[in-house]
Amino acid sequence: MAVVTMKQLLETGVHFGHRTRRWDPKMARYIYTERNGVHIIDLQQTVRGLERAYAMVRDAVAEGRQVLFIGTKRQAQETIQQEATRCSMPYVNHRWLGGTLTNWRTIRQRLEHLRALEARRDAGEFDVLTKKEALILNREIEKLNGRLGGLRSMEQLPSVVFIIDVKSEETAIKEADRMGIPIIAVIDTNCNPDKVDCVIPANDDAIRAIRLMTSKIADAALEGLALRKERAPEEEVYAEDEKYLSAETLARLRQIQFDDEEVAGVLEEEIEDELEEDEAFADEAFADGGLADEALTDEDDLYEDVDDEELA
Repeated sequence: MAVVTMKQLLETGVHFGHRTRRWDPKMARYIYTERNGVHIIDLQQTVRGLERAYAMVRDAVAEGRQVLFIGTKRQAQETIQQEATRCSMPYVNHRWLGGTLTNWRTIRQRLEHLRALEARRDAGEFDVLTKKEALILNREIEKLNGRLGGLRSMEQLPSVVFIIDVKSEETAIKEADRMGIPIIAVIDTNCNPDKVDCVIPANDDAIRAIRLMTSKIADAALEGLALRKERAPEEEVYAEDEKYLSAETLARLRQIQFDDEEVAGVLEEEIEDELEEDEAFADEAFADGGLADEALTDEDDLYEDVDDEELA
């Protein structure tokens, strides 16, 4: 089944590009024609690009990695937040902070500081502070949530980034390229696709087009999460342990579990072999009639002994 139909693309206006005078010549291979001074995007290439992006996201999430949704332009902010939250992935829908990827250690420290402040507030520690001190801390929480709130679920660098409008996200593109992170992007006719690994040629200004593209990537992430649960349920057992145990300890635990499973399998095979031998022996004995006669004779002797005892 196709990820998206041509009818959906046409209804949401994905095929509309920019005016011909604003185009980027490097997007020529993605342009189908020109009409009334506006470039028309080749939707067949849009479908192929979206299918490729869908597979990339699905496979990455199935392997336990994350996808970062990025869209800071006004038309994309709400959609990016909704779809990323729906598939439990991190997102950036306001101003991109320089160093979010290249200086991830500092960003992670600020996230830990935000969690600590919220824990203090929830514990009621702000109530014992002066009104001014509590107000300053609440404003700091609000400020950090506005800038980093979408990254709270990101424990490490993402394996894939999904971007709406590379022209507005040049800094994010440069950081992802420098860190070697694959880039999936919705690219209009006025953008340069050189640094993008998976190009989805589409209208990046229409809200409905942005919502359609983003929802399909979110669906891919949800499918990847489902595949991950089906393929490797045992990985969830060690998910919490990995935070506290070293790699060597985890390796030893997995080896012990593997050895126990191997021993259990050998024992089961031995028991099955013994049962098969006993059944074969019993079949042969009853086929000869010997054991049947002996069993009847023993039973008669038993009843005779019982009768003698009663008479005595």
